[in-house]
Order: sequence, then C-alpha cells, then structure tokens
Amino acid sequence: MRTVEVTSPDGQIRYAVRLTDSLPEYTVTFRGVILIDHSPLGLTFLETGAFGRGLTLLQPVYREGEDKYDLVVGKTKSVHDFYREAEIPLEERAGRRRRVNLLVRVFNDGVAFRWELPGQSNWSSYSLTDENSSFRLAGDPVVLASFLPGFTTSHEGRYTRQPFHQIKSDTLMDMPVFIEFPGHIYAAITEAQLVDYAGMYLVRHGDALKSELSPLPGAREGERPWEEGPGDAWRRGAIRVKATLPHRTPWRVLLVGSRPGALVESNILTDLNAACVIRDISWIKPGKTDFHWWNGDIVPDTTFPPGINFETNQYYIDFCARSGIEYHTVIGYGGIAWYSNDGVSYDAGPHADVTQPVPGLDMRRICDYAGQKGVGIRVWVHWKALYPRIDSAFAVFERWGIKGVMVDFMDRDDQEMVNIQTEILQKAAEHHLHIQFHGAYKPTGLSRTWPNEFTREGSLNYENDKWGNPITPEDDLNVVFTRLLAGPTDYHLGGFRAVTPGGYKAQYTRPLVLGTRCHMLAMYVILESYLAMVCDYPAAYEGQDGWDFLKAVPTSWDETRVPEAVVGQWVTIARRKGDEWFVGTINSSKERQVMLSLRWLPPGRYTAAIYNDAADASVSPDHLVMETRDVGPADTLMVRLAAGGGQVIFLRRVKNK
Repeated sequence: MRTVEVTSPDGQIRYAVRLTDSLPEYTVTFRGVILIDHSPLGLTFLETGAFGRGLTLLQPVYREGEDKYDLVVGKTKSVHDFYREAEIPLEERAGRRRRVNLLVRVFNDGVAFRWELPGQSNWSSYSLTDENSSFRLAGDPVVLASFLPGFTTSHEGRYTRQPFHQIKSDTLMDMPVFIEFPGHIYAAITEAQLVDYAGMYLVRHGDALKSELSPLPGAREGERPWEEGPGDAWRRGAIRVKATLPHRTPWRVLLVGSRPGALVESNILTDLNAACVIRDISWIKPGKTDFHWWNGDIVPDTTFPPGINFETNQYYIDFCARSGIEYHTVIGYGGIAWYSNDGVSYDAGPHADVTQPVPGLDMRRICDYAGQKGVGIRVWVHWKALYPRIDSAFAVFERWGIKGVMVDFMDRDDQEMVNIQTEILQKAAEHHLHIQFHGAYKPTGLSRTWPNEFTREGSLNYENDKWGNPITPEDDLNVVFTRLLAGPTDYHLGGFRAVTPGGYKAQYTRPLVLGTRCHMLAMYVILESYLAMVCDYPAAYEGQDGWDFLKAVPTSWDETRVPEAVVGQWVTIARRKGDEWFVGTINSSKERQVMLSLRWLPPGRYTAAIYNDAADASVSPDHLVMETRDVGPADTLMVRLAAGGGQVIFLRRVKNK
C-alpha cells in the first residue's frame, strides 16, 4: 500500500491519497485534525463498469505553483496565491490497462482535486454513469445545506442547519455545502471550472457525502430517481457525461479555514479556472441596473399610458441617468415579453423571436436615447426563445446598441445545459454583450475566463416577497456561507418598503420586505454581484434615507475582508474600491449589540459616513440615522443592530493623514 501526500504551502492542510484493495481513498487534515476521513474515489462507465479497483500507482509528479493575476470583475482585483500539487497516475493492472490521473492541488485555504483522462490508444471516448467522489466527514459536524426535490431546479431553496447524522439518506443537496467542525474549524464543499460536464450535487450515503451528477436530458424520467425502488436502477444506469478523450472533470473543492469569513475571502474558485480569453475587455463595464418587473412595472399615474412602449422605458432610463445607475433593463410589461412570443406570459412559445420587438416598440430608438443619457440597455429573454437563433439574435442586439442580456429559466445543470451556458458566454463576448443568468446553477469561477458573465441567480431571493414567501434575515445570513461562497449572487435587491413580520403581506406591486432599511443597504456590500439590481421604482428611492449610499456603492471590488462573522447570527463584510471602503453588517431576527473593530483598515485616518438602525427601527424598520465620524484602524465601533437590522459605513481616506 502506497500513500501520496500533498501539503499546503503553510503546512496546515494535508491531503493524503492511498490505494486499497478496493478503491483509492483520501484523507484531509487541517492543523492535525481529520476533516475528511478515508473517503473512496472512483468512476463508473456505461461501457465497462467501475474504474478504481485493481489499480497500480505510477510515479507521481509533484509541483509547486503560484497564481498571480488580475480579475476583470470580481471581489478582488489582484490575486496572488500559492499552492502545491501532485499529478497521481493510476493504471489498471489487467484488462484494457486504462490510465487516469488524479490531480490534487492544495492551497493555504483549501483543497481541490479532479480526474484527468488523457488520450490513449485503447480508449477514445466514454459515457459516465457515476463519478463516485465521496466526502466522509469526521465526527458529526454541523451542516448547512439546501435540499432539492430534483435535478430540474432553479436552485432557489432555503437552507437547513443540522448535525450530519440527522441528514436524511439519499436527499439531494445543492452546493456549496457549509460544514462546522468542533474547535472553530469551518469548511465548504463545492466545485470549480464546470465545463463540458454535469453539475454536481451531494447525497448522504451512510457515513459519507457522495457526489451525484445531473443526468443528461434523455435519462430524466421519474421525479425522484435517487430513491430506493424502481427508480434506483435508473439512477445507477443514467448517463451523466459523454466525452471523447482527452477530458477532465471539474475540480472538487473543499474550502477550509479557522474562521468562517476566510471561506468568503478565498479566491480558490477563480484560481482553478483558466485566464481571461477575451482579448479586448474595454467594453466590459460592471454596474447597477434597474429591474421594474419586481416592483410591478410602476410608472407615474397620469403622464403617459404604461406598456411595452418607448415612454415607459424612457421613464426608467431618465431615472437611471439622474441616479448614476449604469443600466436599464427592457423586460416587457404586465407579464408580456418585449419580443414576439406565442407563449403564455413570459414562457417561450414555439415561434418566439427575440429579434422581433412587439409592434410599436423601437429598440434602436430606446438604445439611442439611453446612449445619449449615458445609460446602457439590457434585455430580458427566455433562454428557449434566445438559443435556437443565438447567432442572429446577438448580431441584431449589437446593431441595436444593446449592452447585455438577462437569460432566464435555465433550470438545469446537466452537461448539455452547461455547454449551452458556455456557448452563450462565448458568443455574447463576440458581440460585446454581458450576461446575467437566472434560474441557473451556482457559479464555479468561470467569471475569470469569461468576465462578461456579471452575475447569476441560483438562490432564494427577494422576488419571493411578491407572492407570500418572504425572505427573512436568517435566509440572508444563510446565503452568505453557502451560495455566496460560489461567487456572484443575483438577489432582486433594493426593496425600500421594510415592514415588521407582523406587518408583512404579499403584494405583487410595490412589494414589502422584511428586515430594516439598513439591512437592505448592507446587502449591496454583503453580496458579491457585478450587476446589482435596483428593483424598486423611482419614487420609492428619490428623497429617501439611504438612497445616497445605494447610488454610491460599487459592484466590482479591489479587495474583500470579513472582519466579523457568527454563522446564523450576524456578519460584517468590508469591500474596497480604490481608497474607499464600503462596510456592510446584517443581523438575524434577534436584536443585538456588537463591537466592530477597524483593525483591518490600512494605516491612516478616514471620514466615515455611518448609517445605523434608528432607535424605533423595531417598529418602523425603514427608519435609519446617519452620522459622520473620523476613524482609523485603532478604533472600535459599538453597533446596535435592530431585529433584522443592519449597518453600512462609507469610508473615505483623509488626505495627508
């Protein structure tokens, strides 16, 4: 029996893999504590069955590496990380003697591994039915995860926090999954560089979490195919990936840290992706966008008839122009899309055509008018209406002057859909279009390669406040240490009608939100999104407390820090743009007082504009108070957080101090 070990550059994380009589298995330790214990690995192919037994370990190749690059869009401008890795070749001792490499890379803040299937004379292609990557969690850690009813999903679910042993067997879990080990050790499982492969989920099998890949569309019969019973045989035989060699899987990633905020700060996911492939990046401009669908398409009562017309869009373009909001989104009106569509409501009909606006809507006129105002135009489309004519559509969009596209209702992450999304990004870049995916799976760091991907949904968010499923402060906190770990998170931000839980009611127009006004402002800092939404209507913002902060907050950052975080209770995230810092704190539904140290600030003095929950925010959650102070890294602020409350701070460096 032979063991191959790889340790992190700082020596605190150790990955060890060994061959056994059955399957290869690996162990991960952090500061000498076992986190992942003797977890088997393998692959199952339709043609030849399981790969992993009867293997020979050939000579590993060890390397030390350095990731040093700038991100076009991201939570950090300049990334500089070190790692150690091993390429571990495994070969069958009998039969076809196929060879597969296990590539392991260990950073100071996590571990990643993937299978690489090199080209070989006796093996040219494969159909994968199971990946068999497993994570046997040591002990009984606490797990925070979203459980899903099936593979066809918008990935918008709530999170459950419970000990590992209480997780129901064979229940599909979305990733990232957050894990709390004893002794202040935190970890999360997700994936990076999902390209030409199926999206991965986790299920509990006995004492381990095991990979479950999304099946290709031809094998999607049955609502819950992973349950025992007639569907279980289908699950084992369903094809997940088809490929020709050489090929490789995405990276399986375990983020690790001694504080939960370290997982948010990590850049491992972009480290594990290829460099930017877009040569001219001058047109890629992150920013904020309006999105009037959320507010119910509100326009003034008497100035013009609302609808899918120039005047309705002009009204919002003018608002964006005077507010410094970079983009206006053309959606439609009253549940009807802006383009020719024979579907029901926003659903794409068989003859939907995104190159043909509805009669009376002149898209070139809208784009020209917006351009004169310094505002970019984006359009919403159903992916089924876009994809069949993607080349002609993107060419027309570019001629009109459109800057970006929101592609909606994807609801899948099988290999076919993964490839469709990659193709959309590639072809959009050719026509200088940014992309926002909705009803989409988690990001996997591809915004490094394709920085025209500004954001994606894949989380339960404030759109649900419209129809009686309101997002709670606890939901917001849970997202920070799950979905946010994967990358940019679109959330329908900006509701400016905060109410107490007792005052909430469902309103499709002018929706109400839980949590305080300060909590909402802080979400623009807490979440990573290079295209943050400003979803309410103009009159809901203008003249309102906090609107100045919302207008000022950027969407792409030079640096991200997480000074304080108590999972499920409260969190503070600080993000820098140039010499300015924006600090956001959100609280759970329990009122509390916390101390916020500014020791993470670079040396110097700063003018701090501080927005706090007002004294009566528990009954009037839209109320806030603002104060200005001179602060520095030696200072500590006492923060009083209302139930569901928050705080934001805008820090400007004082020159010559």
